[in-house]
Amino acid sequence: MHLLNLGILAHVDAGKTSLTERLLHTAGVIDELGSVDAGSTRTDTLALERRRGITIKSAVVSFPLDGVTVNLIDTPGHPDFIAEVERVLGVLDGAVLVVSAVEGVQAQTRVLMRTLRRLGIPTLVFVNKIDRRGARDEAVLAQLTRRLAVPFVPMGRPVGLGTRAARFVPGLGPTAPEVLADHDDALLAAYLDGGVPDAQVWTALAGQTRRCLGHPVDVGSAVPGAGVPDLIAGVEELLPAAGGDPAGPVSGTVFKVERGPAGEQIAYARIFSGTLRVRVRIPFGADTGEDHGDAADLGHQAAGVRTEGRVTGLSVFDRGDERRQDSAGAGRIVKVWGLGGVRIGDALGRPARAYAHHFAPPTLETVVVPGPGTDRRSLHIALTQLAEQDPLIDVRHDEVRRETSVSLYGEVQKEVVQATLADEYGLDVTFRETTTVYVERIAGTGAAVEFNKKDGNPFLATVGLRVEPAPVGAGVAFRLEVELGSMPYAFFKAVEDTVRETLAQGLHGWRIPDATVTMTHSGYSPRQSHAHQGFDKSMSSTGQDFRGLTPLVLTEALRRAGTRVHEPMHRFRLEAPADTLGGLLPVLTRLGALPRRTGTEAALCVLEGEVPAARVHRLEQLLPGLTRGEGELESVFDHYAPVAHGTVPERARTDHNPLDRKEYLLKVTGRVSG
Repeated sequence: MHLLNLGILAHVDAGKTSLTERLLHTAGVIDELGSVDAGSTRTDTLALERRRGITIKSAVVSFPLDGVTVNLIDTPGHPDFIAEVERVLGVLDGAVLVVSAVEGVQAQTRVLMRTLRRLGIPTLVFVNKIDRRGARDEAVLAQLTRRLAVPFVPMGRPVGLGTRAARFVPGLGPTAPEVLADHDDALLAAYLDGGVPDAQVWTALAGQTRRCLGHPVDVGSAVPGAGVPDLIAGVEELLPAAGGDPAGPVSGTVFKVERGPAGEQIAYARIFSGTLRVRVRIPFGADTGEDHGDAADLGHQAAGVRTEGRVTGLSVFDRGDERRQDSAGAGRIVKVWGLGGVRIGDALGRPARAYAHHFAPPTLETVVVPGPGTDRRSLHIALTQLAEQDPLIDVRHDEVRRETSVSLYGEVQKEVVQATLADEYGLDVTFRETTTVYVERIAGTGAAVEFNKKDGNPFLATVGLRVEPAPVGAGVAFRLEVELGSMPYAFFKAVEDTVRETLAQGLHGWRIPDATVTMTHSGYSPRQSHAHQGFDKSMSSTGQDFRGLTPLVLTEALRRAGTRVHEPMHRFRLEAPADTLGGLLPVLTRLGALPRRTGTEAALCVLEGEVPAARVHRLEQLLPGLTRGEGELESVFDHYAPVAHGTVPERARTDHNPLDRKEYLLKVTGRVSG
């Protein structure tokens, strides 16, 4: 029987979890439908999920169909938990994108479809809730075509729209050959000749769906089950089965980490190749999956920290439950015990593909404030464990101010972190006001060098660095212009590691995400010893010398290059009554928004453009009053742009502050100079 790893994705409240329940019920895995409102669904297992009625963590459940076993992954719909969706995308063979027939296409819908298309994940669309008052059919299909700008093929039509008797009548519409002919010359020729056999249309539909060139659209309602059998038929017949050779080398990717009752780490992984077995040692860790041997690029040579662990337990998902097994082959999604220190994105065995970020990082942060009686050490441990499950919360500890901050996507995520700390760890916390996360970008080229035992350098090391801008998204590249054999490799590695750590706080305290850093000078004091007394650390270089000197050199190079603070910008789409446009435009200007396109749709004006992320919440507050409550705003992160107005935002430093040489040396060495 074939395997299919299927993701269910949607905007919030589209009925995604209800659809999961209906699929399980139709497949005979559960006897009674669970309810989101009652907190009884199979995939929302966290107490917090049941209380709030939303999905927070991705969950896996399996069910059999004719000839295929589906591992279904239910994902969060709320944009605050987009990181959970991101981690799932790399393990999918196909997806179902759920859209509400009432709310229609949302900002999250557009983000998800754009990402699914970019990754080439075959996707079916299910327009849900056709039995609800206000449900729309043709209007939503028109929205899909207009706002998502990709080919859609309706698989039928609804009857009794907006009533409890609503149902789905299957049948490809007359537009199907026209849509599919764009990518099929034979179909185009037959279409122009005046007739296309149904079998030819279906063959073209299956092929283009699997190549992510077109997207079948079913409509229905998950709660009563309308249209769900037809969706299941599409899953069986139109989506590709999982690939991979069970006899090949073991290769997999970890997409989720949780802790068991005893505090043990449990990894969720997709096996792409080979067969994973219990009691066998397996290498795991971060890896790009590439082999770089260029000595001029130390970063590539040292890419990926790998370790090894012994698999002590395995379970697979089967008919709505989990089953312990001694082995699991290619195509399977498994839970793995025994890999201490495993992290999300780690490769198991032979690296198959690099773990990539498909969505924007969090653009908000807040300080976690311990409540009365809350132990700071316990809070530190708890936040560290939460970061294992969600690395993007990016826990930052300021030892000087004794503060801990976390990165967030939104206020709902903040509430979830607070409730999780209370429910699972018994820790009472509050938060300071949420603030925006900025980044710094290097403006030019700068270089600096400090020589061993010269000009007040107290460290037994020579370090020269040149910094240059790098393309957005390139990350930090560390290169060498000195011979790799000119000093011990451990010293080079100490410099590289410290460069990456130091770039977490630029001249204004914000992270520098993209940079090329080249080591231009190197030198050290070889091991010295006195007769009969052994190694003398005071006369010989150690890794600590290079770790201590590098921040001073890098910061000086950054000063000479200059950096500029950039703020997160959202792409927005605003629909409002046309007669309110005159009042909207001045407000958008005051908020720093840049309308890029203005148009009209019926009696509505449509504005599209950019707005600073820090002003989105204010725009949401003002919009109802400006548009008589009829305005609709969609916004998603798009890019970072230079801060153009006002004071340049500064972030408090949490390091030893290499911007102040005297203060830095006092903290690091206990003296001002050598």
